[in-house]
Amino acid sequence: MGRIFFEVRNLVKYFGGHAAVNNVSFHVEKGEILGLIGPNGSGKTTLFNLINNRYPVDSGTIHFKNRDITGMQTHRISRLGIGRTFQLVKPIRGLTVLENVMAAAFSKTRCKNNSREKALAVLHFCHLDHLMDLSSERLSLGERKRLEISRALATDPRLLLLDEMTSGLNPVEQEEAIVLIRKIRETGVAIIIVEHIMKVIMTLSDRIHALNFGRTIAEGTPEEVAAHPAVISAYLGGSDVEG
Repeated sequence: MGRIFFEVRNLVKYFGGHAAVNNVSFHVEKGEILGLIGPNGSGKTTLFNLINNRYPVDSGTIHFKNRDITGMQTHRISRLGIGRTFQLVKPIRGLTVLENVMAAAFSKTRCKNNSREKALAVLHFCHLDHLMDLSSERLSLGERKRLEISRALATDPRLLLLDEMTSGLNPVEQEEAIVLIRKIRETGVAIIIVEHIMKVIMTLSDRIHALNFGRTIAEGTPEEVAAHPAVISAYLGGSDVEG
C-alpha cells in the first residue's frame, strides 16, 4: 500500500438513533483542495468534529500520514499537523489580534519570542498585520474570518479544515478569501473546505465529495459532481446548502 496522506474509512457517528455520518470514506492528497458539500444537516461539520476528535467515532478509522489517529486526543492531532477553523468565529475576548494568534502558536512552542515571531509572520501572510494591535472584538466579520484562519495557520498545519470561511461575506471579501485559500495551498498545505457558496467551492476545489443524510452521494471533479443526478436532487429538495 502506498503512503497515505489523509484518509477516512467507513466513518460512522450516531446521535441517539440518528446516523449523522453513515459509512463515509474519502482521501486527500498532499497539496490538494477537497470540497465537502451537502444540504443542511448532511454531516459536513460533524465529519470535521470526528477528524479532530471533538466527537468520538462510533466506527471506522481516520489516517494521517500513514498513521491511525482515530480517537487520538485533539491537541495531539493538532500537533501532528491538522488544523481547523469553526463556523462561528470566536476570537479570545480581551486580547489583541496579535495576542490571539500568539495564543494559537503556543501549541507548538513555549517560547514567547518564538510565538510572537510566528504570529507576526502569519498575520503578514493573511494581510492582518496592520491590525495586530487592535482588540479582536473590534474586527469586522471578514477580518474575524481571516483571524480565524491565522490562528489555525499558527499551529503549522499540513492539513487545514476550513468550515464556511466565506459565509456572510460580501462579494469582494469572498474573492479575497479565495485568493488567501489558494495562497495557503501554494505553501503545500492540503485543505478540506466546507462551504455553502457554490461559486467558492467550485472555484477552489480539485475534487468534491457530496453528502446527503450523512451518506456519500457523489465524488469527482467539480463539473462531475455538479451534474450528478443525486446532487441535483439533494439541492433541489433542500432550502439551502449549509450544514
